[in-house]
Amino acid sequence: MDQPVKLVPLVCIQCGTPVPANPDEVAWVCGQCGQGLLLDHNQGLVELKISYSAGIPAGRSGKPFWVVEGKVMLNRETYRGDNNRESQQFWSHPRRFFIPAFACPLDTLVQFGAAYLAEPPDCREGAPAPFDPVVLTMEDVRYALEFIVVGIEAGRRDLMKEVQFSFELSQPELWVLP
Repeated sequence: MDQPVKLVPLVCIQCGTPVPANPDEVAWVCGQCGQGLLLDHNQGLVELKISYSAGIPAGRSGKPFWVVEGKVMLNRETYRGDNNRESQQFWSHPRRFFIPAFACPLDTLVQFGAAYLAEPPDCREGAPAPFDPVVLTMEDVRYALEFIVVGIEAGRRDLMKEVQFSFELSQPELWVLP
């Protein structure tokens, strides 16, 4: 049986101020009190800690990213060539993943994810700043990460036939980066 449509009042859980929201948005900052808010499918609006990078220039907007610590367990099969050792070494220790939470094409999501995995951005805490709308749900972080891992593995010099992997991931955190 399908669940009925449920209307969730978008008012700040701390001060009761209405939250202006656009279609597809899933996280906001209350304009009155600064409380971070996340639309949870089961609980409605819930508190969300939002961290801001010190690298965001004053007066500029940032881009939201879900940041998750995790380990990738991976097995790959190739037609020819063998970068399995390189792949196993790359994924052998925990990683910090940065997944774009803003609207972007899939190839852009994969490019950001791979680039920030290779060279992580500055995550020193800074002052709050405006940021692009958050449209990627916390539940979709795992799926986005699958695309990033496949993109990285497909970019290796051997001819990959198949890749199987699983994750151990921490709870995603929202960071606003330059």
